[in-house]
Amino acid sequence: MAFVIACVASALIVLGSPFMGQLQSFLRRSLSTRNYVLLFGVGVLAAVGVAILIAFVRIRERRLQRFALLLVALVFGGVYMWWTATPYADVNAVERVHFVEYGLIAILFYRASLPRRSLGEGGKPAGDASIVILPLLAGFTVGTFDEWLQWFIPFRVGEAHDVFINLAALVCGLLFAVALLPPPGFRRRLQPASWRRLGAAAAVVWLIFAGFISQVHLGRMVNAADFGRFRSHYTEGELNALQGQRAVLWRTKPPIGIKRLSREDQYLDEGLWHVRRRNTAEVDEAWHENLILERFFVPVLDLPTYASPNGNRWSQEQRDNIAKQVVNDASFISAAESYPIVVWPRPAFWSIVALMACVFALGPMMVGRRRQ
Repeated sequence: MAFVIACVASALIVLGSPFMGQLQSFLRRSLSTRNYVLLFGVGVLAAVGVAILIAFVRIRERRLQRFALLLVALVFGGVYMWWTATPYADVNAVERVHFVEYGLIAILFYRASLPRRSLGEGGKPAGDASIVILPLLAGFTVGTFDEWLQWFIPFRVGEAHDVFINLAALVCGLLFAVALLPPPGFRRRLQPASWRRLGAAAAVVWLIFAGFISQVHLGRMVNAADFGRFRSHYTEGELNALQGQRAVLWRTKPPIGIKRLSREDQYLDEGLWHVRRRNTAEVDEAWHENLILERFFVPVLDLPTYASPNGNRWSQEQRDNIAKQVVNDASFISAAESYPIVVWPRPAFWSIVALMACVFALGPMMVGRRRQ
């Protein structure tokens, strides 16, 4: 039953992420930035405060060790949030909520992994290190699916960086769970059956995460020989085809009133990366970003979008004035992407992924057999 509860809570977090985006949008419109940040900050502090209060009420034995774990969890979480903080207070406020969500996920999966009996056969401890490793793997999978879904949803961002923020929250939640509910009859050494379970689980989690990385972070280097290169999820041919399709489609259905519960248009998203970079860059870089837009993202320049109802094309006068100040640099490499895109051949990537999956699956099984 505990495992079912953990799975249901995980599904609610993953499937609820688009609705969370709607809630955030509503709160942004309704509140000032200061009150928006304060609302999330107070909510997170209240959740942490309740957790600490529960710990003080429940912990009666081995208080020093267990409260030390709570302190480690709090310090680790605080340092990690400070280290990964962005310059934007509203973004940081939302990330703090993830710490609460994934801390809860860790607690639920940990409870599900606890042995029902303190001692197994022959009076040996029934629990081993797998009862803390498996909840981390389960929570990491939930975080991967959560960010993967967000990558498909307009106005949400899903990337590996956020998956690891969720992992840090899982570690904090797991430390709290162990302090609150110490495993009965625990032994450090993994049992053979645990080695097999961990191997199979690690291989599955690895493949899921690799699929996420492949779709979100693997890309191509598009080479426009006369003015530089840029990273994209698409090849040059695919960008040209998408440009033609969007030019026709957006004349009658411009991407203005985009529904939050819809499919993200990655072509539009990439075009807006270059628009934002162009609009904030120095003259030379702005010129090259504009050339990329004129070559591959003409619909983003000329047609209305949710980001700019009047399009994004420079006036002819502005373009002519900048053209007099710069020289095309074929070695230019755009840095417009809003999250890392790695240029790596997919066959090589998946070959390494498959090899590592075999290592994860078979390695622990062999270790388990030797220890039987």
